[in-house]
Amino acid sequence: MTFFCIGRNYSEHIRELSNPVEEDPVVFLKPAPAMLHDNRPFYYPSFTEEVHHELELIFKFGRKGKSIPEEKAWSFLSHVSVGIDFTARDLQRRCKERSLPWEISKAFDQSAVCGRWIPIESVQRNALQFELYVNNRLVQSGRIEDMLFPVPKVIHYLSQFFLVNKGDILFTGTPAGVGPVHTGDQLRGHLNGECLFEFSIR
Repeated sequence: MTFFCIGRNYSEHIRELSNPVEEDPVVFLKPAPAMLHDNRPFYYPSFTEEVHHELELIFKFGRKGKSIPEEKAWSFLSHVSVGIDFTARDLQRRCKERSLPWEISKAFDQSAVCGRWIPIESVQRNALQFELYVNNRLVQSGRIEDMLFPVPKVIHYLSQFFLVNKGDILFTGTPAGVGPVHTGDQLRGHLNGECLFEFSIR
């Protein structure tokens, strides 16, 4: 199972990190051990002092595909949820300063939180809103219509380079409001008002 992740897909987040706007989606991968689900706690890694939360709308692929046309992209998705792309921001910063790949800051074990999955046919896919609460305080919110690269375009683009398989997961990028997490924090993610994950930082 592979996590396909999209970066720089919301203009406000691009501005808050002072990143350039790209002509094509920014794609990076996470391996299967990055999975954190079933409301299990996130254990703060020893190799970083600055882990940030990045709330994302996430999708599960329901079948295999390659070079998927945009008009057929939705038919390859089976479920939707919300997730967190945990990022070791200090490591990412050091890697960027040295023009090195930054997988160690994004793809480490338990860095990809997945909430409870909802069948995609049971939601209005073009009217999805999602929020993250840290210690009961709203810190991030986003809407699917605010994506710079819509879901069909993202799937078409990444499937030109990668075969997607049933069970693979797509992280679609984070809106503004990313920030640090600390031991003892309680995180809660919502999709259209429904809580799909709740876990603690240890």
